Amino acid sequence: MQARARSGSFPLSGPTRKRPRAGERIDGHLALEDYGAMGEGRSVALSGADGSIDWWCVPNMDSPPLFDRLLDAGQGGCFALTPDVPFTVERVYRPDSNVLETTFTTTGGRARIVDSANSGHAGRLPWAELARRVEGLEGTVRFELTMKPGRRGDTVNPYHSTIGEHTVFHVERVLGLFLHTDGVHGTWADEGVTGHVTVSAGERQVAAIVAGRDEPLVAPSIDEIDARIDTSDDEWRTWARGVTYRGAARSEFIRSALALKLLLYSPSGAIAAAATTSLPERIGGAKNYDYRYAWVRDAGYTIKAFLTAGAVAEAKAAFTWLLEQLREGGFRVCYTLGGETVPEVRGWDMPGYRGSRPVVTGNAATDQVQHGVYGDIFETASCFVKGGNILDSASAELLSHLADQCADAWRTPDAGIWELEQQEHYTMSKISCWQALARAVELADGGQLPTTCRERWFRERDRIAAWIEANCWSDEKQAFVMHPGSDRLDASLALAVRFGFDRAERLEKTLDAIDRELGAGPLHYRYSGADEEEGCFLACSFWMAEARALMGDRSGAQNRLDELTAALDRGVGIYPEMVDPRSGSFLGNLPQGLTHLAHIAALSALDQAP
Repeated sequence: MQARARSGSFPLSGPTRKRPRAGERIDGHLALEDYGAMGEGRSVALSGADGSIDWWCVPNMDSPPLFDRLLDAGQGGCFALTPDVPFTVERVYRPDSNVLETTFTTTGGRARIVDSANSGHAGRLPWAELARRVEGLEGTVRFELTMKPGRRGDTVNPYHSTIGEHTVFHVERVLGLFLHTDGVHGTWADEGVTGHVTVSAGERQVAAIVAGRDEPLVAPSIDEIDARIDTSDDEWRTWARGVTYRGAARSEFIRSALALKLLLYSPSGAIAAAATTSLPERIGGAKNYDYRYAWVRDAGYTIKAFLTAGAVAEAKAAFTWLLEQLREGGFRVCYTLGGETVPEVRGWDMPGYRGSRPVVTGNAATDQVQHGVYGDIFETASCFVKGGNILDSASAELLSHLADQCADAWRTPDAGIWELEQQEHYTMSKISCWQALARAVELADGGQLPTTCRERWFRERDRIAAWIEANCWSDEKQAFVMHPGSDRLDASLALAVRFGFDRAERLEKTLDAIDRELGAGPLHYRYSGADEEEGCFLACSFWMAEARALMGDRSGAQNRLDELTAALDRGVGIYPEMVDPRSGSFLGNLPQGLTHLAHIAALSALDQAP
């Protein structure tokens, strides 16, 4: 996908708000759709349309941020190269790559910044390397330079020192170098570097950061760093060429697959839910969470997406990671990227994105009871096996124990897929338990699991289906409701179609009810009442398109998907968690893995639909 900033339309309900132009800051903040993401399998940086990198955690996605202007417009850290006069901007990823190009046009000329989180021919580098090449295209353009590490809400105080021939910056336990070609002019202070760089047509300059945490620091030459921009681009293209999906929307599929690759933490195989923390689900609201951890649900969906893409190595790595955490770390909803317990929620004294607080690290979901995890695990195992792969005996034994556990636990309430504080007998959780036992039976029948408890799983699966029929259907709503005794609807029930829940007529009516009550143009809220506190949840809308395709309405599903992707065509193809249906503005953490996963699932379903 090669989308220009601010392209596309947004035919949504309600009054619209004037959009800021691409690269324009309002109260110090860029619109979230103005950011592109770069990564190298360990960390992710967000580069804004005004040339400012406002978010980068070093060395890992869940490390403290080195640049945090995203959450602290006034005092936060950034690495900015911004024209010193008014400009217009166009942005695009290089084809089939996560190398980002931003072209600025001023009255004096045109220049391009090429941004890359560098890797090498052998994969991820053993240090963090963020490179920016400035290329003159026409006339002359002067950029103001700022490289300022963040203070993380005044909990750390950066400084610089001279070590050998290098000026080094220090931020707590992070050690870094600011390297550049001769045409980049800057002045050092403890707060960082300020200066400028000017390029004319045919000229290019490079500025880069090399950093590490609690490790010796390599000092590569700037020429090596510059060359690695193109090496990284070649590596991304090579990976994309291996994607086996050949549908009509191959470019869109690859763009979402590349976004998922950014979230794959290569040292362990874990999948981060998103690359950021505390981006609000509603501006000024308090629903701000840290998603830089690995959810079992997201890992399962990602493994299926990688298998669909033909990326077997990534799928195997993620599946192995998931089974190892279940075996060694216990049955949890989410883990750190290193497989440890997610820390408790901690607040930071920072203003937040557009004044939305709290700003937090950690996540409370890790200790929740969520029955949906059972379905996620078994669907993952099923997809892995359907790809022609084989479960080992230790994994088979683990899965058998989990199936027994699901058969015992399904009658109890839980927090549901949406991780709500109120525990209920959520319909989607029951369907997920049905899904888990249905897949367990299929795996046993295929010789992948021991058959000792197969008959028990079979009978309990049917009991769950009967319980859902008896308790979760509303004649008044003509839909499965969120939980028994409620008249609220839940858009996640669209997933029941993918899971193969055998109630097609009632599921179709449920989809119709979700459109009526939770729809906003091509978008959907998560559940009844969510419109009062958050934006529309993008994964739900992609799930709805997927469900319609799987139920045979290919043209209707295609129309939905066309409207949805046109509405999201506001940046470079990086999708967030939510969207404000009134303005079309992006909301929530990004890149959001679940959104891209749902996008891939919808494209795949359309490709398979008659």
